[in-house]
Amino acid sequence: MNDLIFWATFIVLAALVYIFDKKYYMLRDNSTATPRPYSFARVQLAWWTIIVMVSFISIIIARGVAPTFDTSTLYLLGISSATTIGATLIDINDQTDPNVTGLGQNMKSEGFFLDILSDKNGVNVHRFQTVVFNIVFGVWFIVSVLSKLKDTGISPDAIMPVITTNNLILLGVSSGVYAALKTTENKQPTESDSKTAASQPEIVTDEAKAQG
Repeated sequence: MNDLIFWATFIVLAALVYIFDKKYYMLRDNSTATPRPYSFARVQLAWWTIIVMVSFISIIIARGVAPTFDTSTLYLLGISSATTIGATLIDINDQTDPNVTGLGQNMKSEGFFLDILSDKNGVNVHRFQTVVFNIVFGVWFIVSVLSKLKDTGISPDAIMPVITTNNLILLGVSSGVYAALKTTENKQPTESDSKTAASQPEIVTDEAKAQG
């Protein structure tokens, strides 16, 4: 019964996120492209918000009391929120900088997973690392809550798992690397830019001719 409560709540919240994304582009970059590409930072924040809120609501329904969030859970949500804020500020800065062209967020969506794993030059390792870590820790969080939710001897406050300091640092560093490298994504030349530059004829000045 507790599993049913958890998954029913999960489906409802996930469906709401899906509907809001379709109508208001909640998980997408601010972009001129159609369709807009998915934003990894916003997807990450939605992922952890759904997991934590589903766990919270399930505990209330199953036990009749509201659990107190452990500090590690608050830090986890803080990491996701800070990543989203940082990514948004970087996008705004790039969009208002006249020297930055070929914005990655203005490229047409290539599908959910390709969007969150890629910048304008394709899939890259730091995004892949961050996505994998968030999926693994998210699945672990869900499994831990489901296993403890069945045990009536466990206090409601202890059902949501405590994330160790080292694991929080791991997630924080992974998200930090993503945010730091995101500042360079729109400044990198694309493959087409490199081909264009290579095809440009070399301009020889009079001074160079004289020296030759």
